[in-house]
Amino acid sequence: MKAIVTLREGTSATEAELIAFCRERMAHFKCPRTVEIRDALPRTATGKIQKYLLRRPYWEGSDGS
Repeated sequence: MKAIVTLREGTSATEAELIAFCRERMAHFKCPRTVEIRDALPRTATGKIQKYLLRRPYWEGSDGS
């Protein structure tokens, strides 16, 4: 599983720190294996996250199934 996160303003964290944080607080099978840190998540006008835009780079070049 991959997690895509944004950090609060004025904070910093590495991928390893975020994974370690999750492993301390969650069941092992629920923890992300990798973390992608982004500046912002794409949102609609009503504030919902546009998941299809997050998935698009991973589906490019495939038939979508």
